[in-house]
Amino acid sequence: MLFYETDLAGVVHFSWYLRYMEEAEHAMWRAAGLSVAQSGSDIGFPRVSATITFSAPLRFEEEFEVDITIEAISKRSIRYLCEITRGSVRVATGTMTAACVRHEADRMQPIDIPDDVIAKLSARSSSAQ
Repeated sequence: MLFYETDLAGVVHFSWYLRYMEEAEHAMWRAAGLSVAQSGSDIGFPRVSATITFSAPLRFEEEFEVDITIEAISKRSIRYLCEITRGSVRVATGTMTAACVRHEADRMQPIDIPDDVIAKLSARSSSAQ
């Protein structure tokens, strides 16, 4: 991580954990041949819920990993489970839920997740387990 991600004590600020989790989500989508923000598409996946439980601090220049799995896919949302570790130390666990929406003028309308997205993410999720 970078210095600006930390507070004055050199500990990663809590807000960065959500960013790390989201980066892992984007990597999962790319590995499945998808994008959470497909160019030219009016479909999006905004976060509707997120949780983090902290177990240990991350400090400046420490290396860490973020593992993400799909905990559940429903008709209109995806729930992810994340674990952030530093070596064998669990740093944090978290969840994120993203809803599938269509952008319409000045609002978002919930829609069903496209079948190809479910198929590709499900295949990726089952091959990662």
